[in-house]
Parts: sequence; structure tokens; C-alpha cells
Amino acid sequence: MPDAAGRVSFEEETAVQNDRDCARYAAFKAKDARFDGHFFVGVSSTGIYCRPVCRARLPRPENCTFYASAAAAEQAGFRPCLLCRPELAPGNAPVDASASLARRAARLLEDHCGSEHSVEELAHRLGCTDRHLRRVFLNEYDVSPIQYLQTCRLLLAKSLLTDTGLSVIDVAMAAGFGSLRRFNALFKKQYRLTPTALRRETARHGERGTGITLTLGYRPPYPWQQMLDFLAGRAIPGVELVRDGEYLRTVRFATEARQPVCGWIRVGHLVHKRALSVTVDAALLPVLSLVLARVRHLFDLCCDPDTVYAALAPMNAIRPGLCVHGTRLPGCFDAFEMAVRAILGQQITVKAARTLAGRIVQAHGTPLATAIEGLTHVFPSPETIAALDGPIGEHLGPLGITGARARSIQALACALAAGEIDFGHGSPPQAQIGKLMEMPGIGEWTAQYLAMRGMGWPDAFPHTDYGVKKALAPRSPAQILALAESWRPWRGYATVNLWNSL
Repeated sequence: MPDAAGRVSFEEETAVQNDRDCARYAAFKAKDARFDGHFFVGVSSTGIYCRPVCRARLPRPENCTFYASAAAAEQAGFRPCLLCRPELAPGNAPVDASASLARRAARLLEDHCGSEHSVEELAHRLGCTDRHLRRVFLNEYDVSPIQYLQTCRLLLAKSLLTDTGLSVIDVAMAAGFGSLRRFNALFKKQYRLTPTALRRETARHGERGTGITLTLGYRPPYPWQQMLDFLAGRAIPGVELVRDGEYLRTVRFATEARQPVCGWIRVGHLVHKRALSVTVDAALLPVLSLVLARVRHLFDLCCDPDTVYAALAPMNAIRPGLCVHGTRLPGCFDAFEMAVRAILGQQITVKAARTLAGRIVQAHGTPLATAIEGLTHVFPSPETIAALDGPIGEHLGPLGITGARARSIQALACALAAGEIDFGHGSPPQAQIGKLMEMPGIGEWTAQYLAMRGMGWPDAFPHTDYGVKKALAPRSPAQILALAESWRPWRGYATVNLWNSL
């Protein structure tokens, strides 16, 4: 019990830690996928660290130490297991308070591990001081942001060495090390073997065309077909395809030197590995970490389905089967592209909005030669639309887009091009929603929808949505809002369940 000053004794702290370690060891023994990515296990008898789902021989409890992150395990001197491959573990979604800040910072570090960013720049983007960020990050992950970033780069490099035939220097550059010498030295120091030695020890998968293929893990269950159906209904002609159980699309990024990089990606499902396969055009290698980050966001790979279902299961009292275990929140790959399609979709059908978006692509998109039939263009960037001369209606009106929708698209393009709106993980969603609603033609529904899919905000709730109202009829919008209070902070997932129930 705490003393009069609220302090807890050392013995009580030790007992709590022992109980926690016993629970983690039980999860490790059971190979429980629910805990995959939530902690890592350092094994003193082998010097390696594993995921909770590792199929290697179970070590004794006294040889196990548990860590909040892969970076913490590596800082303690452990090297990654070659069997369970910690670099494939799913991440964690941000939820609230200090943990949310630390996890948003971790997501940004993972997303941009191929780039050079200081902790000060990271803190500025997150709206806090670098001192506060270091403190909450250390408390959440047991390492500093810089140490975490170092592990992100090493694990990305390890994945590339294991799964692709890229040269070691290409691996070093793609993982953000800047120089081969620096990469070799750090890799050998942390993992006690050279990159070429690791490649000899691990099986290499064959290349597919001009692309490289990597895997990204998730926590089961995963409704792959449901996700594909959602994306197929909204796929923009020339830019996206859903075919033969896979999702394909064109991609455009800008490098650190602001040079445009274009290519394609293909995403498939590896059921037996609890992972998605991601084939990336070799042209996208300079922005690989960003590509993988967008795929994680699009397919909601950081979701913990058990936590979400535990909170939303009471929805089934409204109607049996209303909430389904494993439901994911579809994100997006390109926030501007998704936002334009959402604006076009105001008061018209999904199919009609898709047709209009396809016309924009044909008129203002960038042609891209691919070997994939049906992928012909890259969606126009915000800068492209913002730079159009003359009244926007002259450019979009002939495509069948009303003047009001055209002005909304132009306003959003200008705001994104100027950096006034940010759909990234580091931005406070409520602040961005407020900015969006100040723009012409963007109301509560559109702003909430963009926060839900563009920013991956789990608590976004477009309560005036037609599908939401139909699923919860005959309740009024005010009654729906009141009902949804008990679904926080997972109202976005509740929305998807309501859509799926129709």
C-alpha cells in the first residue's frame, strides 16, 4: 500500500514487476499473437531477443527479460532473432495522453527513418518541447528517441538484407544511414556480425520483376477481403486497382532534395505469416521507409483488435453482430487524393465520385509507364492543382465538377501546398478538423471523415453520415452522438462496423 505521502515501497514495486513478468512469460509460452509488438523478450542464454510469438525452443523464465521496445532490447545488448524476426512485429496505435505523444513520435521516427531529422524538429512538429518529448518517450519505450531511430534503421536494413537482393550499399542508403562505413560499423556493433554475413545466414526471397518484396506484420484476425472490397469500391481509375486478391497503385513522393520519385506498389496477404506482402517498385527505394509507413496506415496494421473489440463489444446489444472482432479502420495512401474523392462524394454516390476523380487524373495527373495494365497515372499533387491558372471552375467544370466542389478542392490544395494543413501522425486531429471546417464546402462530416481516414484518428466520428444514421435508425443525430460517447476512443472503428452492417 502507498504510505502517507503516496509512495510505494520497493518491495511492492518489485512484486508488481514480478507479476507483470509472469504474465508476459505466460503470453510468450502460449505464443499469443495478441501481444505481438507489445513487448519483446531478451534471452540471456542466447543473447538474442524475440517476439512473443517466436516458435523457437522456450527458454527458462530466469533467462528472460522483457522490454517495451525492440530498441530497448538492443540497447541492453541483445541482437534480433533470425527466426521470428522482430522487424516484422506490428506497431502500436496511439491512444491518449503521454503514451499517445510517445507513440506518435515513434510512428514519425519509423515513417521517416530514411531521412535526417533532429529531436528538436520532431518535438516542434508534435507541439511540445524536446525535453518533454525525451522524458515521455523514455518512460514509454525505455530508450531515447535517437536510440529508437537507430533501431528502426537497423531493423529496416535487416529486412532488406533478408528479403531482397539489393546491394549492401543500396540497403544502407534506403535505411537512412547515409554512408556504407557508418552502416557496417553500427550493424557489426549491435548484431555482432556483418551485413554480408547476415545475408549468408538467412534465406533470400526471389525478386519479382523490377520490384523488391518485404513483409509487414499485423495482429490477427485481419479482414483482408473486407478491406479489399472497401478499397475496390473507391479505387480511382488509372491510379488504383484491386485484382486477384491484391491491391495495386501508383505512388509519388518527393525526396529530401525535393526531387519527385514515382513508381508503383503491390500489396497482398500472407495468411500463414500474419502479414502483408509489399512489393515496391525499385524506383521508390530512396523513399522506402515512407512507402512502408503509408502501407501500414492504409491497412491499419498497428491496430490491436482485441483492445478495440473489448471497448466496442457492447454495440452488439443494439443488434447482434453489429461489432465484429478484427474490424480495421481503412486509412489512405495519399491524403490529398482521398480528400478530393471525399469532397467529390458529397451528396453523390461512391461510384459517381470515383468517376469524377478518374477524370481529374486524366486531365491533370502525371502519366506513368508501368508494366501493370490499368495503372497509368499518378494522382495530381496539391501543388499541381494550386498552380492552375485562372478560375478553378475553368479547369474542373468541364469534367462535370460543380463550382462549389471545385473551389473546395482548390482551397484544400492551397492549404496543403502551403503547409497550413497537416494530415501526418504528429498533428493534433482536433486542430486539423477546426482548420478544415473553416474552408469553403467542408463541413462536419467531411472533416471527421478526413481525420478518420487521412490521419488515422481512431476517435473520429462522422455522426451525420448517411450509413451511420441508417444503421442506427430511428435515432436522431443528437441521440447518435450521445450513444457513441461510450465508444470513445474508438468511434472511428465503430463507424466502420456500422457501415459494414448495412
